[in-house]
Amino acid sequence: MRIVFMGSPDFAVPSLNALVEVGHEVLAAYCQPPRPAGRGKADRKTAVHERAEQLGIEVRTPKTLRDEEEQGRFRELAADLAVVAAYGLILPKPILEAPRLGCINVHASLLPRWRGAAPIQRAILAGDEISGVTIMQMDEGLDTGPMLHRLTLDIRGRTAGQVTEEMAYLGAQALLDWLGNPTPPEPQPIAGATYAAKLDKAEARIDWSRTADEIERQVRAFNPVPGAWFEANGERIKLLEAAVGYDASGKPGEVLDDCLNVATRHGDIRPLKMQRAGRASMTPGELLRGFAIPTGTILQ
Repeated sequence: MRIVFMGSPDFAVPSLNALVEVGHEVLAAYCQPPRPAGRGKADRKTAVHERAEQLGIEVRTPKTLRDEEEQGRFRELAADLAVVAAYGLILPKPILEAPRLGCINVHASLLPRWRGAAPIQRAILAGDEISGVTIMQMDEGLDTGPMLHRLTLDIRGRTAGQVTEEMAYLGAQALLDWLGNPTPPEPQPIAGATYAAKLDKAEARIDWSRTADEIERQVRAFNPVPGAWFEANGERIKLLEAAVGYDASGKPGEVLDDCLNVATRHGDIRPLKMQRAGRASMTPGELLRGFAIPTGTILQ
């Protein structure tokens, strides 16, 4: 099949690899343009951009697909299908209608739950135990098109980074499943639809007045980026991994002992891995050896 691939981050790479490995003709890869990154702020290509170049696939990085000339270039590819996986641009109607079989999307949730930009993080924050991937026929709405195939994944106790990696490969499997055995589209039910809003960095700050369960989910949802954090001694500390306890009491944010366990509205947070700015991750004991946070301190 003649396919245009549209994706940008690491999540999309397994799907691109899978299409090539089974013999589909990938006509072009559409990606987000290179952007400044790292300390030197040099332009960095997306993961899909780099992988497509390795595979000898033409890479296109338009800033918009609303331009008629760019839409014409897309139509000229005469694709049978476009496969979209975390591309990052809205596809206008002329793009959606250009491929013979339309455009399908590899989406990291069990639609209609968690339509939108941050389905993995929102699922973890909400305490969902099961999530998965949905192959969806795209329409002009936000992840509202009919479903083609779904695979589930147990996300209990996982970080967003771990879930993203597993879903990337699950998405590639679901994509090949459907391409190998196309099934009729199934309209998404209205009941159960939720919206996964884009993450705001302000959400990463830990509010100790919440419950320990909520904070532990926050830690997992924001790992690896941007990292859940709190302030101590005027410095921002990231909490990378934590457990929940229920046998301690204190004011929300109060340091309970020399293990740096912290009281919340209900239960306590027991840090396992932490990180100071510019440092490697460390245990609470390692942190406290050079950074005193006395028992009774109220963390902000």
